[in-house]
Amino acid sequence: MSLSLAAQNLARIVWNRTAKLYRRGRHWTQRRQKDIRETRKHARAQVKFGGELGRDTAQNAYTGAVRTSRYWDRLRRRTWSTISRDVGARRTLRAAAAGSGPIMLGPWLSEVGYEALYWVPFVRWFARQYDVDPDRIIVVSRGGVAGWYGGIATRYVEQLDLFTQEEFAARNEARRGEADQKQLAVSEFDREILARARARLGIEASAICHPSTMFQLLRQFWLGNDSLQSVLEYTQYEPIRPAGRVDLPTLPDRFVAVKFYTGRALTDTPAHREQLRRLVERISRRHPVVALNTNLSLDEHADYVFQDVRGVITLDGWLTPQNNLAVQTEVIRRAERFVGTCGSLAWLAPMLGTDTLAVYADDHFLTPHIYAARHAYQSMEAARFMTMDLAVLDEIEIPEPASMRRTS
Repeated sequence: MSLSLAAQNLARIVWNRTAKLYRRGRHWTQRRQKDIRETRKHARAQVKFGGELGRDTAQNAYTGAVRTSRYWDRLRRRTWSTISRDVGARRTLRAAAAGSGPIMLGPWLSEVGYEALYWVPFVRWFARQYDVDPDRIIVVSRGGVAGWYGGIATRYVEQLDLFTQEEFAARNEARRGEADQKQLAVSEFDREILARARARLGIEASAICHPSTMFQLLRQFWLGNDSLQSVLEYTQYEPIRPAGRVDLPTLPDRFVAVKFYTGRALTDTPAHREQLRRLVERISRRHPVVALNTNLSLDEHADYVFQDVRGVITLDGWLTPQNNLAVQTEVIRRAERFVGTCGSLAWLAPMLGTDTLAVYADDHFLTPHIYAARHAYQSMEAARFMTMDLAVLDEIEIPEPASMRRTS
């Protein structure tokens, strides 16, 4: 019995040990199979991730390369065009300044405001940059603005002495119709003016510093594509102190000069005419007003005329095509304040030492000019310059006389 029982126990022990070893082997095999499956799965994921990462890396590299290429291409085009303009302009100006012969500045046919705010500072820079003797320089302009070029030139030719008023206006209008108000190139009318100016002075030949050089240099600033530095590199701003004698009617000791004209800043509408009339009336109740109406048709602008406003003095009988800007300049210089359309003579008035209120209804095209003007006035001994939207007219009061005195 004991032998049979012992054999059974031994058999169970062997079976249990064998079963245990089997289970362990099976579990180990299952774990290894699971590890292999996880490894394969991880490997596949890595391959997939690597592919996606590679594609993303390649895509990012391509996108970056394209963006970089486009950036440098834009920079190259912008820089190259700027350098090209600068080199071409300086070559032209250097050639004009070379030698010892006469140099014609002009003829100026564009807006009054561009002449005062940009052209005069530009030719001042030109004369000093290339050390040109003022005795060589001859200004060709209109309206008697010789005083604007003090220290720059010693001779001046009045274009309206070379043409009748009607002929000049018609020819200039034809020039604008064929090209642009801005003198971006030398037109046939420009050439004829210069030829007549040389004939009047008895000069056979002369160099030319034409406004097209300035317009090409500064145009991108006016369009909003260049910084103010592009203007400051080619201009020198200084106060304007006309030295010539100008005949004027008897004027009050203290007065406000007023000049409103139609244009983009103040379009001719019944509402604007009424608002401006109320502004002039408000000023005239406190101060004598000298209205700078010219009654001359020399360009595309027309003056606002305020008839029957009490206290308003006009310059009727004192203005001619040849002297109208000279007379207006002297009146503004003597005034305690200038109030007018933002543009034209409003740019000039602070340079004459007269506090200025420049009025507009639409400043869309004025922004770069206001920016340049404010910087220019801060850089020299200019009077105060303020702007006003016509829409807020009813919300403000005109300052008292003590606050209107000219700064010095």
